[in-house]
Amino acid sequence: MSEILNEAWRTLVPERDSRHGPLPPLLLVLTVVTGFVDAYSYLVLGRVFVANMTGNVVFTGFALAGESEFSLPASLCALAAFSLGALAGGRITRETREHRGKMLHTTLLLEFALLVVAYFLAQLGPSTSHPGMRYVLIVLLGLAMGLQNAAARVLAVPDLTTTVLTLTITGTSADSRLAGGPGARSGRRLLSVLAMFVGALFGALAIVEGHSGVSLLCAMLLLAGALLAASRTVHSQEAWTRR
Repeated sequence: MSEILNEAWRTLVPERDSRHGPLPPLLLVLTVVTGFVDAYSYLVLGRVFVANMTGNVVFTGFALAGESEFSLPASLCALAAFSLGALAGGRITRETREHRGKMLHTTLLLEFALLVVAYFLAQLGPSTSHPGMRYVLIVLLGLAMGLQNAAARVLAVPDLTTTVLTLTITGTSADSRLAGGPGARSGRRLLSVLAMFVGALFGALAIVEGHSGVSLLCAMLLLAGALLAASRTVHSQEAWTRR
């Protein structure tokens, strides 16, 4: 247990000379953001994810099978928007890959802008029950999550993908001492799962209580904090900034 707690602490408060510098806690914040955003997209925009593309592939199958609670156009729209966001993210990461701080900052700046637009449209525009508004929000949020995932993929901090938890949960069990493994990184993996859970839980609670915009607002504020922290790394020459 002490090993798990120590691993979790070192993820939240990395040592100064750690391999990934401040990236682990920043990526944990982005994982919470994902929970808030997917809670909003699934519960407000109608059974569609904008970050979890595995779910959308499954939902596409459900819709094609005739399950009326799932929308084929919405799932395909989310998949397309996420892919375009990841495409843009791929271009950004290639142009900034020599400095991980610049890579994260540039990506978060664009992601934050998309989230701000989505939030104010959701608050000031037509109701999300309006088909046009629904698809506009799916596109904006899908683009943002695609950008985030492209950056997380290239930053390559183990077990902190900000979205995909299946392999994280698998690794926690398969590498545990009960399975005969080394038990490595269990603290970090559990933190990643907890971060997503917290974002989804509080996002859903806000929506259930009739304050759907709070979910996007929380995601936006967390992203603003991560962006501010990332801006302080842009000119850093520490070893972690180099891949």
